[in-house]
Amino acid sequence: MSVSVFDYFVLHFTGKGSSEVKTEADSSDHSKLHTREYQYTCTQCEKRFSSQRALNYHMNIHRGKFKCTECGRCCRSNTELAVHMRFHSGEKPFKCTVCGKRFTKSDTLVVHSRIHSGEKPYTCYVCDKSFSQSSRLLKHIHSVHINSEVQTEADGSDHSRLHTQENQYTCSQCEKRFSSQKGLYYHMNIHRGKYKCTECGRCCGSKSNLAIHRQSHSGEKLFECTDHSRLDTQENQYTCAQCEKCFSSQKGLYHHMNIHGGKFMCTECGRCCGSNTALAAHRRTHSGEKPFKCTVCGKRFTQSDSLVVHSRIHSGEKPYKCYICDKGFTVSGALKVHMRVHTGDKPYKCLVCNKAFAERGSLKIHMRVHTGEKPYKCSMCNISFSYSSTLQKHKHSVHTNSEVKTAADSSDHSRLHTQENQYNCTQCEKHFLSQNGLNQHMNVHTGKYKCTECGRCCQTSSRLAVHMRTHSGEKPFECTVCGKRFTRSHHLVQHSRIHSGEKPYKCHVCNKAFTQSGSFKSHMIVHTGEKPIQVFSV
Repeated sequence: MSVSVFDYFVLHFTGKGSSEVKTEADSSDHSKLHTREYQYTCTQCEKRFSSQRALNYHMNIHRGKFKCTECGRCCRSNTELAVHMRFHSGEKPFKCTVCGKRFTKSDTLVVHSRIHSGEKPYTCYVCDKSFSQSSRLLKHIHSVHINSEVQTEADGSDHSRLHTQENQYTCSQCEKRFSSQKGLYYHMNIHRGKYKCTECGRCCGSKSNLAIHRQSHSGEKLFECTDHSRLDTQENQYTCAQCEKCFSSQKGLYHHMNIHGGKFMCTECGRCCGSNTALAAHRRTHSGEKPFKCTVCGKRFTQSDSLVVHSRIHSGEKPYKCYICDKGFTVSGALKVHMRVHTGDKPYKCLVCNKAFAERGSLKIHMRVHTGEKPYKCSMCNISFSYSSTLQKHKHSVHTNSEVKTAADSSDHSRLHTQENQYNCTQCEKHFLSQNGLNQHMNVHTGKYKCTECGRCCQTSSRLAVHMRTHSGEKPFECTVCGKRFTRSHHLVQHSRIHSGEKPYKCHVCNKAFTQSGSFKSHMIVHTGEKPIQVFSV
């Protein structure tokens, strides 16, 4: 006996089969759910409903019958308002008897309890796979049983889209497609500007999405986390069985598994993506398509969000502001990193020496101390360096008269070769090549990084840490050949040349080579007869 999709969903989601819909009124209402006939329309917002009762509940929102006194949100019923009020009070009356986690809604507790019990009440009628939530079953049917046959004529009109991935509701403005009228309705709010952010002008699909977006500007966290310790401790309990990558949510793991399953695979290069949207964006790297164009400079982008970020260069807009020091940023990620200045959080730790960093990039650069990697190569003498700043200093001190090759380099690098130091300290008249160099130097005058032992002021926290070793006697850098120890990593690098015989600093006049740049500079006086001008750089 074949089971229709209609019978299946009514049986599992309402607790009764289609044969139990006894009256003509019942069958009329139920058919609307599957044929998507929404004949009851709200006169104020044009939202449509399948029953008069649903419309009546919705109208309570416009009437303000059940209005929150805290934030002004209007709810459909007294029960919905009571649940909403718990977000403000922080009340979570429903407690899990196994792990103690608390919830604001009883149905959320019911779903959560299935984690402990292993209960999976929603079973796929095609392959008998079970799920703990109805939404996951729907996703499963949509993604796995694409070619499944819909048995009944009543179901065919709407449910076929779940299996064929046909999105028949198309936006007339941007041609984006949706599988439901509701999805299109929310999307159209973006074009109407119904829920528009007053800070950055971004339009959202719903009021709740706008409220979440606004928090990115204020840095405000409306609801303090008491139970979601994973988010605070960075504990990711959802682990991929194939690559052991961890995620903080089931949804994150779900999307990740699509990569292993090859669900969204690029036919050009075989790369697997986590979603259809990600695959569409990836395909543009092959086609070269850049559909999003900047109206100011004409630059084009493969993704719309890249254009949004780029446009802030022209507008000067910095919508993400630090609520502590009021500093603004063009992207939310930059604000997140900046907040670590105030919190002192350094989540990226070196596994070799345990030094911690606020940014992933800083840790990557630091690792060159241990690996010996030198990615920056001088185009004039082929000497390599670990840091771009060291390469710049090298060019200034060694290749003083070297010509700057590219127009991109000329604006900044010309000062390195002409010895033009336009940034002057007002307190001691020292000159610097860059604003950053002057800023770090000013820390010496302000006493920001002051040694508690001798009172010496340093330019940065890292230099203070190195200085403190003169008091503690710590020498963390050891030569692997002779065992001699050093307080600074570059002292070890210089020392290691004694064993290796390396002499990276070569005179272009007489070809004499040196192990240290200082010895090379002293040698150059023999040829030039002049001492090089001293330049203070950080």
